[in-house]
Amino acid sequence: MTSWAVFLLVFWVSPCYPQDIPPRDDVARVARFVANQCGWASMATISSRDPVKGQPFSNTFSVSDGPLGSGTGVPYMYLTRLEISVQDLQVNSQASLSMSLAQTDFCRKHAYDPQSPLCAHVIFSGSVVEVNDTEATVAKNALFLRHPEMADWPSDHDWFFAKMNITQVWVLDYFGGVKTVTPEDYYNAKPYKLHLEFHGL
Repeated sequence: MTSWAVFLLVFWVSPCYPQDIPPRDDVARVARFVANQCGWASMATISSRDPVKGQPFSNTFSVSDGPLGSGTGVPYMYLTRLEISVQDLQVNSQASLSMSLAQTDFCRKHAYDPQSPLCAHVIFSGSVVEVNDTEATVAKNALFLRHPEMADWPSDHDWFFAKMNITQVWVLDYFGGVKTVTPEDYYNAKPYKLHLEFHGL
């Protein structure tokens, strides 16, 4: 009697997140990884209010570029024109947006101080612009998925969806100084590796 061994090869493709930060040499991928992992950012505007008019003014905002593991890289925000930093943006839309893995388990797990460059963080330079139509729907889905409370915020606060229009990306993830990434390289990067797993039966 002849026996036959039948092998079934199964490929399983899965992103590895949140703990698998890309190698530091892949700077654009690191930036995309940080942007996707972070749920909030510090945004610095140029103040339009006395007594600090013309000076940098930093504030905290919830952000999302989409679901964990499959973000677009676009930092979306849900803003109200009643907010002081948004009023700054109406005078001067230029801003910087900082995100750090200090808000995730990554830096805690490795005992990295938030100021340490090993606790990877990115700074986006550019301007904040309102999004409309189809992109507003994309922004809403991205934000309300990660921040479901937003759906219940007061409807009379003149809310709108916005994004950071990125002109430069700055990355600190190791010693030796800041690294820069062009927007094109940033958006073309794939932050998560895909694994192929083989199962034999």
